[in-house]
Amino acid sequence: MSRSPSHPSPPGPSRPRPCGPRGRRFRRTAPATAVALSAALAAATALTAPASAGPRHPSPPGKRPVATGYGGAVSTVDPYASRTALDVLKHGGNAMDAAVAAAATLGVTEPYVAAIGGGGFMTYYDARSGRVHSIDGRETAPERMRADSFTDPESGEPLPFDEAVTSGLGVGVPGTVAQWELALDRFGQRKLRHLLRPAIEVADRGFVVDREFRDQTAVNAGRFRDIAPTRELFLPGGKVPEVGSVFRNPDLADTYRALARYGGDWLYEGRLGREIVRTVADPPVAPGAARTVRPGLMRPGDLDAYRAKLRKPTHVSYRGLDVYGMPPPSSGGSTVGEALNILEEFDLGADRPADALHLYLEASKLAYADRGRYLGDADKVDVPLGELLSQGFAGERACLIEPDEAAPAPVPPGSPDGRYGPCEPARGAAAPLTGEGPQTTHLVVSDRWGNVASYTLSIEQFGGSGITVPGRGFLLNNQLTDFSFEPPGPGEAPDPNLPGPHKRPRSSMAPTIVLADGRPRLALGTPGGSTIITTVLQILVNRLDLGMDLPEALEAPRATQRNTPQVFAEQEFIDRYGDELRARGHELELFAGPPEGVIGAANALEILRPGLVQAVAEPERRGGGSALVVRPVR
Repeated sequence: MSRSPSHPSPPGPSRPRPCGPRGRRFRRTAPATAVALSAALAAATALTAPASAGPRHPSPPGKRPVATGYGGAVSTVDPYASRTALDVLKHGGNAMDAAVAAAATLGVTEPYVAAIGGGGFMTYYDARSGRVHSIDGRETAPERMRADSFTDPESGEPLPFDEAVTSGLGVGVPGTVAQWELALDRFGQRKLRHLLRPAIEVADRGFVVDREFRDQTAVNAGRFRDIAPTRELFLPGGKVPEVGSVFRNPDLADTYRALARYGGDWLYEGRLGREIVRTVADPPVAPGAARTVRPGLMRPGDLDAYRAKLRKPTHVSYRGLDVYGMPPPSSGGSTVGEALNILEEFDLGADRPADALHLYLEASKLAYADRGRYLGDADKVDVPLGELLSQGFAGERACLIEPDEAAPAPVPPGSPDGRYGPCEPARGAAAPLTGEGPQTTHLVVSDRWGNVASYTLSIEQFGGSGITVPGRGFLLNNQLTDFSFEPPGPGEAPDPNLPGPHKRPRSSMAPTIVLADGRPRLALGTPGGSTIITTVLQILVNRLDLGMDLPEALEAPRATQRNTPQVFAEQEFIDRYGDELRARGHELELFAGPPEGVIGAANALEILRPGLVQAVAEPERRGGGSALVVRPVR
């Protein structure tokens, strides 16, 4: 039976009771206890009124890039999501609760980068244990995925990237919901059903379209028109929504309501999962569309097999601080960590910014060479993570850096083999930089107890695969296009990022937490595909080496060196540092985007002293972000 767009279908007999994290079931709460629990948690947010209450047309919350105060803080790209997180904090939720509630709201207001059809990575400082944890919600490939699955069987050539993106073939098994349930079960104080209420409210009432949402829709308009449910949802009346108009998503509100009622197994074992599989296997192409939209390989058993995972975070020491990041299948923690280890070998003086930026670019170049050669899903391939993050290996790599001369790129990878000489020359060929969509989002949250969340989530490209699950109000990811598209040739080094059954594609997401004397000092992250790593690294260098405060560190102009012949940069960076860096042999070009000339859209927070936190968002990039604190300093 098909589901009408405006009313949720009952999930069916396969969902007899609510479930917790993947692999665990919770007993149904007794009626009296359930009533008491609902009453106790009804104040989980201030946004729980029915959709009919309040103004007919919502007013957009204001944006501010910096907020300082007490009681907890949040920074996201979106004022609705930041307000959601703040309300959770004000009503007794902790940082994990607020992060999940904000992410669900981003699924409404930022649907082209955040959706339950995608996945993400999170690092979390748990104040009770004093430890940093990482939670992997990365999508997985179907069981039928093979190393040559992105090869055209007729031509024998790799599929064109755009064709692979807008297809069922690029859709990985979504990990977001399983990650939420695992994260809340381990660290949260609220249940998912309560934390979805603010997002349901926003989806029902609608949000005010801003320039960023309109521009992202316009970029996707051509392919959105070719997918029937996507066109119906995101191009109402066949047009791109205008700035200032109100965008509603009642389908997503209904989906969230059912998810709140039945739990994540409704997706992984139940009706929603079956609808996702049908959509992937037979994409709903609009009649008359000429676009080739290939079917995917996903089956119901792929959803049932999915598990979010707690992993040990990466860890390096830098300038006396402890820097924690995301381990494989993300390359964010290892590549940021390796580059910091290399930079630890040098004195980066604040009085010589061009010298420091030269070293930053060269360290990035070397770390990216090693990323391309060694990083993949460590559950499926051998990743020498310990050696990549060793100071011995960093010293061997650092000795290759000339203080006044840029090495011609691409440079070859090093040998993280545990045998490190004083200056071992690198050998072998560099791996090409694979395609990776820059369209992601990041948020940071702290609470009054000292917990801190740093969370990056994505559906890969702006608009993901472009395929909306009919009647459900959300887009599916295209994360499998982060895999390499073709096996290496004869005699070439193995590629750790080839597709494979149940394998997670390599990512650059780098949710980062920095501790000083065992307590949180900084938390940060950014969208940007493979530029995520360099953006996080540059912000750390700005803050820890170049004497900038955190707002200055985020606002400063950026450049990215990913072991390519050119350094791609923002125009202000080129104007400010171009002459000195070109004199060292760096070839600078304007970053192509999208959007053109803009690298990343970071969010961060800093614990200034016990209890006092500063939340920071972008003042301008991608329309600026939203930073809030529970009790602002007047």
